[in-house]
Amino acid sequence: MSRLLRHHRRGDRWTVRNGPFVAEDFSGLPDKHWTLLVQDVDKWDPDVASLLSAFDFLPSWRIDDIMVSFAAPGGSVGAHVDHYDVFLLQGLGHRRWAIDASGQAKLSYRDDAPIKLLQQFNPSHEWLLNPGDMLYLPPNVPHHGVATDPCLTLSIGMRAPAAAELLGPLIEEHAQRLGEEQRFTDAGRAIAADPRGLEDLDVERVRALLSQSLADLQRLPTAELADFYARFVSQYRQARAPVAKTRKPSLAAISKALAQDKVLAVPPWFKALRRSSEPAQLYLGGLSTQLTPQSTEALLADGIDTADWAQLGAAEHAALRELLAQGLLELRR
Repeated sequence: MSRLLRHHRRGDRWTVRNGPFVAEDFSGLPDKHWTLLVQDVDKWDPDVASLLSAFDFLPSWRIDDIMVSFAAPGGSVGAHVDHYDVFLLQGLGHRRWAIDASGQAKLSYRDDAPIKLLQQFNPSHEWLLNPGDMLYLPPNVPHHGVATDPCLTLSIGMRAPAAAELLGPLIEEHAQRLGEEQRFTDAGRAIAADPRGLEDLDVERVRALLSQSLADLQRLPTAELADFYARFVSQYRQARAPVAKTRKPSLAAISKALAQDKVLAVPPWFKALRRSSEPAQLYLGGLSTQLTPQSTEALLADGIDTADWAQLGAAEHAALRELLAQGLLELRR
């Protein structure tokens, strides 16, 4: 996703255009006060993706993307907050950053802007970032960056799912396990004073029914919750959806491709992970697949080559072939 932001200083007005863009879109721009933001650059550029090796002190599933912004002098996205950890790496040029580390900022937003900008920003610290400098921002720290000359800034975001995003699919899965036995009941009901009315007692019985169901959810075994979250986060904010092949590749075709120096690997736009306690369980694109620990390790690293393939059994060949047919794996050099 790409966005073009402009700050019109007269009237303190902001405009946003969404991409994709062509070269002509930039020919009429002024010399100052605009910014181009491009998300998920690490999914498409191997050189940008290689920067992520410097962040292997964190689980890879915690890294959302690398966003690259180009800003003309004075370019900015305004004073704002992110609700997740961000590392800001300065590439070309220079950008002046100010933050409010007081812990007392009022997070109220302007209602006249197409992006979430703070109504008030009172910085407590300020730095000029040179090429190669990095600024770490914890969640909910107000910040404002302004380019002092044409510059590139790389934003390594650790966006994580909010409770609101998790609850829906988790409750849906939990509801499917409940069956139909737990129901609203009329046991002990008195004769209705108003046959067309919903009484408070009925509402309290609904509350009790839901409370029991939520209590069951809180007692969900760790293994089941871990399996749900691993499937969820392996699909969370995927850069693109998998595209199934019209024809399932044959095992012979896969073997031939691997013999020609290709590898069977996870595409860069998908997240893949395993549970530390289950080294043979691969989570990819919302699915869970049982493989050997060696195959899972290879897929999470550089991919399965012809030597790895030769050591696998028929069941694992079939599982990998199915993932390739679903578009969750690819053959690449």
